[in-house]
Amino acid sequence: MSVATLFETTDAEAAHQMLVATYGAMRFSCTGERPRARVARTVVGPIELHHNTFTMRFQVDADPIRRVTMGRVLGGSFSYRRGAEQCDNEAGDIFMLAYPDAPYQSINIDVDLEFAVIDPALLAQVADTGPDRGAEPFRFTGFHPLSAQAARLWGTTYDFVRDNVADTPAALEPLLAGNAARLLLATALATFPSNVSHEPTIEDRHDAHPVTLRRAVAFIDANAHRDISPADVAAAAHVTIRTLQLAFRRHLDTTPGAYLRRVRLEHAHRDLLDADPATTTVGAVAARWGFASHSRFTAHYHEVYGQLPSDTLRHR
Repeated sequence: MSVATLFETTDAEAAHQMLVATYGAMRFSCTGERPRARVARTVVGPIELHHNTFTMRFQVDADPIRRVTMGRVLGGSFSYRRGAEQCDNEAGDIFMLAYPDAPYQSINIDVDLEFAVIDPALLAQVADTGPDRGAEPFRFTGFHPLSAQAARLWGTTYDFVRDNVADTPAALEPLLAGNAARLLLATALATFPSNVSHEPTIEDRHDAHPVTLRRAVAFIDANAHRDISPADVAAAAHVTIRTLQLAFRRHLDTTPGAYLRRVRLEHAHRDLLDADPATTTVGAVAARWGFASHSRFTAHYHEVYGQLPSDTLRHR
């Protein structure tokens, strides 16, 4: 579900109270003759997208935020410091505030930011790490993208989620919101340095057998209508996400995500066959089954069924 909130003020103390309510306890000092603060938040499934604009110079000394924050600077500048480590950012920079469990200091000068706010546990789930996996707890290890290409990928993905899901009626569809959130999470893992290893272990290779695949396929077939994640499928098959991915590649030459999309496409196909074109649209059916882009859904549908989804809808 998508829920949007907007706060604007020209009062420095009101801005401080808003920041505390949104991001946690902090000491705040501000300079500037005409301070202005604008904070826009949109909830998309399990993540939040924020767009904050401040016309002032301010400094915060803050308690741990308890959430991972990553995004880009649209204008102005800000610096983030944790202990001896410092991350300086100007317009155009992609950043990661990598230590959600530590106090931090920040200096902000007429800064305009857009960023995602994510529960670290969600990232750990997507990364398939944690104490229950017998691995080191998940953590990011740097403030900036691995490469310019990685930075562009992050920007493109963020734009897609913001423009096609957030603040749109389609975001009220649980499958679509969940898919968008996991897309952004997976992109974060590919964009910023972390302690995650993507290579299958010996145990993963041993467990990627046909029984694992059958369990996973059965779970997906029975639960495609729900907002399920790769972690849910892996748990149902009693394996790690890496094992799950290896089993699908080894035995079906595909990925768990691609198989889930194919199952959902089949459900969309049946819905289009059964629907009344006077009361149903292709876009509504696509969103119901987790497809955010109408053009991509149409192309994929035509590739599989040899006709446009609109033709299927009109065929009664």
